[in-house]
Amino acid sequence: LATACDRALDTGGMLVEAYERHAGEVDMHRRTVLRALSGLAVSAPALTKLEALRHGMGVAIEADADEWEKVVADYGFAFYQKPRAFLLEQLTADLTVLQTMIANSSGGRRARLSDAAAHLSVLVSGLLFHAGQPELARRWRRTARQAAADSHNTQTELMVRAWEVVDGCYDRGQDPMVVLDLSDEALALAAGRVSPALANLHGGRAQLLAMLGRKAEARTEMQRVVDITAQLPEVKAGEDESLWTWPEHRLRHTESFVYTHIGDVTAASAAQDRAVALYPPSHARLRTQVELHRATCLIREGHIPDGLRHAADVLDRLPTEHHTDTLRAVAREVLAALPERETTRPAAAELRVRIIDGSRPAEISSREAVE
Repeated sequence: LATACDRALDTGGMLVEAYERHAGEVDMHRRTVLRALSGLAVSAPALTKLEALRHGMGVAIEADADEWEKVVADYGFAFYQKPRAFLLEQLTADLTVLQTMIANSSGGRRARLSDAAAHLSVLVSGLLFHAGQPELARRWRRTARQAAADSHNTQTELMVRAWEVVDGCYDRGQDPMVVLDLSDEALALAAGRVSPALANLHGGRAQLLAMLGRKAEARTEMQRVVDITAQLPEVKAGEDESLWTWPEHRLRHTESFVYTHIGDVTAASAAQDRAVALYPPSHARLRTQVELHRATCLIREGHIPDGLRHAADVLDRLPTEHHTDTLRAVAREVLAALPERETTRPAAAELRVRIIDGSRPAEISSREAVE
């Protein structure tokens, strides 16, 4: 790959020279961006070199901002479909190029590029949080906020804040009350306009209120999410796999979370059945989270062996690469639902090991035999 990139640099240099010969004095700014990308292509790692060259082509043909919108859209699908390590490597290359372009842009073009940077920063934050790096994730949330402000797009600012609230529901290092205050500030950005981001924000608020035991408020907030969802355009087939949309399965997942936490098992069970039926194959982790909600409900109804077995089974069926910190946070809620006298059950101990290190029953037995 590195050799191929080096060979491509000659083409990149020819691109700069050809552009400058024909641009004259008309577009000095665009030539500055192109030169910056050409320089980045010389010194960067292989993957970044290729992206610098590709985006340099976009600058030369005046397609750079539109291209970044397509990149953001593609990542919305890739977030659920590609391995975290692959996505972080690709995002590193894209963001390296993007920051160079932003630094050498101004006006409307800079705003649109900053909009893309805000979206990509949200992705990095989410990937880092799932990978067990909550502090780094919080830093990227702040970066996403700054980029969103630079975009001058209130819907992008709302999107960033909404994901900050939703992720805050699973972040043990965050005070739920502080996150709830952040959500109050974010509401002002909506300006009465319904959007997937607004549904996501109210969904996060409903989850926080449920976690705080404020049941009546959580129900009211959940009804707001239902009302907003009804006003949104129907999500097209295939679009329900994108992070940037608000399909019905996300509504039902939110209902499952909220009603499980406030103890409304009937409503939670209905939401769980609907979510599981709607989830596309790429959303295996989220489907498992909903099934863990179901396990919590079983335990709260007194079906303790069934609840523990169900939690263990769904964790075992999910490939270990999908066992994120978010998933483990949901699994811990299953154990937290156990009455004190039931916490010493062997099945509870095995589930605890699964949550801590992802071990399967055979691995647990093997380790105990060695010890």
